[in-house]
Amino acid sequence: MQQDMPLLDFNSNVVSSFHDYQNLLVGFKSQMKLLFVHQNFPGQFKHLVRFCQAKGHEVVGLGAGKVVEAEGIRALSYTLERGNTPGIHSWAQEFESKVIRGEACALALQRLKTSGFEPDIVFAHPGWGEALFIKAIYPRAKLVCLMEYYYRPDGQDLGFDPEFPGVSLEDQARLASKNANLLLAMEAMDYGVSPTPWQASTLPSWVGNKLRVIHEGIDTDLCKPDPSARIALPSRGVGIRPGDEVLTFVARNLEPVRGYHIFMRALPEIMARRPKAKIFIVGGDGVSYGRAPESGSYRERYLREVAGQLDPQRVFFLGKIQYKVFLQLMQITRCHVYLTYPFVLSWSVLEAMSAGALVIGSRTAPVMDAIKDGSNGLLLDFFDVAGLAERVCDVLANSDRYDGMRAAARQTVLEHFDLESVCLPAYARLLEDCAGY
Repeated sequence: MQQDMPLLDFNSNVVSSFHDYQNLLVGFKSQMKLLFVHQNFPGQFKHLVRFCQAKGHEVVGLGAGKVVEAEGIRALSYTLERGNTPGIHSWAQEFESKVIRGEACALALQRLKTSGFEPDIVFAHPGWGEALFIKAIYPRAKLVCLMEYYYRPDGQDLGFDPEFPGVSLEDQARLASKNANLLLAMEAMDYGVSPTPWQASTLPSWVGNKLRVIHEGIDTDLCKPDPSARIALPSRGVGIRPGDEVLTFVARNLEPVRGYHIFMRALPEIMARRPKAKIFIVGGDGVSYGRAPESGSYRERYLREVAGQLDPQRVFFLGKIQYKVFLQLMQITRCHVYLTYPFVLSWSVLEAMSAGALVIGSRTAPVMDAIKDGSNGLLLDFFDVAGLAERVCDVLANSDRYDGMRAAARQTVLEHFDLESVCLPAYARLLEDCAGY
């Protein structure tokens, strides 16, 4: 079992106040040209795009398919002209997919260059292959890549859960193809940005001198406690507000990587001991990470496993919901469970903490970058179903005892992940370094 670690320092090379940066870019060229490349533009760059545009710089975005233009921001799209080669070696398919997307992106950038646009800095997410050929089109531009994660055959997500098959040769070949794309991006980039210390630590050591740890940022003015928050489900005859006995679980998709199976197995004990508790589960039926089940969905599989032991009148599967509803849920919940393999840390857990939720998390490396057990939340072994039920029941029964942790959780986000006072200033410093000032 991993031991609790102190929160790591996100703030090296970052000044204490965002206001110190209000005039930081004045010394740059009167107007820099910035290009943002992301399959789902603006994606994780949404705050940075607005920040740069507000500073008077020319911002152009490139994404796949239909791209929505924001005020003052020119947004372009690229289109895939082909699919994978029929009969291609299965181990090569992953990398070919990246090359196909990289080619489409490069052709779009060639057209952009022909139109006269020469960026000073290019920000790119390399995960889908879009960064592969950027330097071939714009060799003089500084390239900054968002490096969220580097895959390993052991010690991280792959092979973490004994419930699923061990690491096969095919699995390792698939990881090699994923990493080949990322390695080329790391070689080409002038700077890399990783959201958290642990995620940065997954990258090869030789990248260290190029790398900054900068989170995308949490809007703590938006994600804050609100005693007036309300959610109503008229079709189920239920309404909830702060103070109600509410337990929540949130993931993009309900799948093992995010501990859905562990949470479901803890529910029978929780519901038996807390007969008034209402459980709200947010997430889709798809698979974001790892293998898909042979049939059906993971949501169905693990619900069937415990369905006979649950009160269906108190369990609410909400599917994918609007962000406003998610935020209200975090402002209401008495206890929020966040479990994850050693993988990318979800924004949702930080937003929950910022909104004042008490989080019970897995004692896995990404979560330990944000939560210290007993200080600003509670941690336990990922696989400890009985321990999870015990801790949830204690929080539900004795909510007031944990108010200090709730306040500390929000303070952690303010100090380490706040958009305005931490993350944008760090990006401003990166822009300054890219510009050579």
